[in-house]
Amino acid sequence: MGTTAATNEATPRVSNNPTENLTAMHLFLTRGVIAIAWAAVFAASADSLTVGVGVLLVLYPLIDAIASLIDARSQHGSARQLLLANAAVSAAAAVALGVAATGSKANVLVVFGVWAFVTGAAQLVVVLRRRAQLGNQWPLLLANGVSVIGGVVFIAGSTADDPKLRMLAIYAATGGTEFVVQAWLLARRRRRLASLPARS
Repeated sequence: MGTTAATNEATPRVSNNPTENLTAMHLFLTRGVIAIAWAAVFAASADSLTVGVGVLLVLYPLIDAIASLIDARSQHGSARQLLLANAAVSAAAAVALGVAATGSKANVLVVFGVWAFVTGAAQLVVVLRRRAQLGNQWPLLLANGVSVIGGVVFIAGSTADDPKLRMLAIYAATGGTEFVVQAWLLARRRRRLASLPARS
């Protein structure tokens, strides 16, 4: 559910590069606000699989794919490869959700669940690697942990007699909020770093 970067350094250290921090802050904030807006619209229309709901389902993983591609531009090595792979998986999920939306709610929950689990697990790894760049990032650790758990919940929920799609809105709103919190933490840290005296 989130986009991340990584470092090749063996010993983590917190980066004070203002450009890196500002880019990540803007990306997280934008990603979070869009996710929250998506959740609000989806929650208001998810009673049945209409064409509009199908379009929203396709859009959500596409948002993640685009964010991963943007993040990958500033990365190198395994971090870049993982972000590009995540973008490809999310793009494939968008296509699969478009197909599933022509079928049943159960199909949608299975596809969304598999995507949430796979991308959440992969991005947990990348979040841990990016500690040297942006610190511990506990909101993103939480967001991607929720993504892994949510994936399992969605797949299990698909077996219900009357599967509910509204749980996807809760998932998106939760992840979006965590991205916004992460952006706020980066902004606060950026201000703190700016207030430190320059090293000679």
